[in-house]
Amino acid sequence: MTAYDIFLAPFADYGFMRRALIACLCLGLGSGPIGVFLMLRRMSLMGDAMSHAVLPGAAIGYLIAGSLSLTAMGLGGLVAGLSVALLSGLVSRMTVLQEDASFASFYLTSLALGVLIVSLRGSNIDLLHVLFGTILAIDAPALFQIGAITTATLLALAVIYRPLVMECFDPGFLRAVGGRGPVYHFLFLLLVVLNLVASFQALGTLMAVGLMMLPAAIAQLWSRSLPAMMAIAAATATASGYIGLIASYHLEFASGPTIIITASLIYGFSILFAPSGLARRFIPHPHLRG
Repeated sequence: MTAYDIFLAPFADYGFMRRALIACLCLGLGSGPIGVFLMLRRMSLMGDAMSHAVLPGAAIGYLIAGSLSLTAMGLGGLVAGLSVALLSGLVSRMTVLQEDASFASFYLTSLALGVLIVSLRGSNIDLLHVLFGTILAIDAPALFQIGAITTATLLALAVIYRPLVMECFDPGFLRAVGGRGPVYHFLFLLLVVLNLVASFQALGTLMAVGLMMLPAAIAQLWSRSLPAMMAIAAATATASGYIGLIASYHLEFASGPTIIITASLIYGFSILFAPSGLARRFIPHPHLRG
């Protein structure tokens, strides 16, 4: 078996593999930078909660459309995700509960409700598709929607980059100069939910946040510059998608979990050998002696 047979033939021979690869590229370019900001804002677990919060809306969209329609399920997931985000913020400001506690409560309710809706009207196969995604079943309309979300994400990040950075590192300064912190916070949550909706059909609600947070964690281990972290996260997410698709094709594994496992392996390697990893602790530094 030649290198061409291993690395290029699956995409040259099969249209569904090409569409899956393009979807991974789009998801990586959009989700990677969003994951970096989630991590810097200490909202990593909230991102995971929001990925599950889209499930009831997607399930209702599935019931209305009568099929696994990305348009209907995406719109439902967008409404549900934003609703949970806004309700969690409202509860945390009007009660003694912290925002992470209210997120956890709403996300557990959303996850249970979504599974219940799908199980009542759909089959076990439909439930598996909703929970774990079907990246090899991405069709042209779904691909256009994922590409549109990625384009909108990159353009929006370019526009709100400076206030978003200020809100991450010095929200007090942003308030002092009259910045609209809550507006940028809402716009950022909107971008998070949009990218989770884009990842929904490919990776399912249980793993949609995988291409956000794992590449972001990898990027933080390799760099301390925000632009470099965003670039590393996007590159890692797209590389994980490509390698995961290749591995799943040749080993006959499920594609979505293989992509996330690939990102996890890169994360494990980074923990050991990145500049901020464990190996550096055991390497002597002569210039620091004395």
